[in-house]
Amino acid sequence: MREADLRARLETHLGPAYSLMWADTVVLAGLDHRTVSQALASGVPCKRIWHAAWEALELPARER
Repeated sequence: MREADLRARLETHLGPAYSLMWADTVVLAGLDHRTVSQALASGVPCKRIWHAAWEALELPARER
């Protein structure tokens, strides 16, 4: 998964403006207590970030 795909998925579920704020402020346990933005900057694979976001947002299995 590319970063653009990750961002597009977040926008789909959170909306364009809120997805940016959410990525910068919400700390996810699945990312070792980092935000999406921090994880991206640290080089965490986008697929792992999406799985952590998917879990935190409690999205249906079909969105995984």
